[in-house]
Amino acid sequence: MSMIDLPFVDAFIRMADDAFYKGWHERNGGNLSYRLTDDERAAAEVFWNAEAGPAVPLEAPASVLAGDVFLVTGSGKYMRNVILAPEESLALVEITADGAGYYLRWGLSAGGRPTSELPTHLLNHAVKKAAGKRVIYHAHPGNVIALTYILPLTHKAFTRALWESATECPVVFPEGIGVVPWMVPGGKDIAAATSAEMKHRNIVVWAHHGLFCAGADFDEAFGLMDTVEKAAEICVKVLSMGGARQTITEQNFSDLAKSFGVTLAEL
Repeated sequence: MSMIDLPFVDAFIRMADDAFYKGWHERNGGNLSYRLTDDERAAAEVFWNAEAGPAVPLEAPASVLAGDVFLVTGSGKYMRNVILAPEESLALVEITADGAGYYLRWGLSAGGRPTSELPTHLLNHAVKKAAGKRVIYHAHPGNVIALTYILPLTHKAFTRALWESATECPVVFPEGIGVVPWMVPGGKDIAAATSAEMKHRNIVVWAHHGLFCAGADFDEAFGLMDTVEKAAEICVKVLSMGGARQTITEQNFSDLAKSFGVTLAEL
């Protein structure tokens, strides 16, 4: 028995592998993080390094996450290699008691550090913790990125375009999609902009870069990414064929929301 045999680690590895084969993770693109439950933490402590050394300071501290433990992908690590070499590709980090740093408890056996997008992941986790979301997922789905060159970079434009592209979309993400304009990735500014959008929704587009999704578990986070990218693919095809000649109407949306018991964001 080892860390990689724990169910949450196995589920993390499976999602990373599934995502790689979707084509969303070229080279070392994209990253994934998971906030452990108390029971998972207890199981992991058996295998982790209790003498982790000095805490590593966080660029974007989050006191609400104090003492929490996260499994995250490593910076510069390839999603393809998560299943092949998990102990080299992943990091288990424990946030300090003041939320201002972290200890590396397991992983990165060949050296390195957690994902460069750790500030965005942790600020998103801080926003989503009260809502029970444990997974933050960032990928580079091609059709979503393509749309950021065509559609206005607004919540309304992206939500409307993707809602109209597939009937399930308003049901799957009734709160719509947030959009962050192009910013330099990896720092506290883009982390703050993304977490501000995550206060209102579970999906945020990074213009000309990719997509962030928040889920209660791996299936939900992966499912959001998959649904949005499928809708974006349909939208790209429709635009390439000259644009829609008919679409889902406002009354259709109203009927759908009533039938499925969801409240749609006002656009």
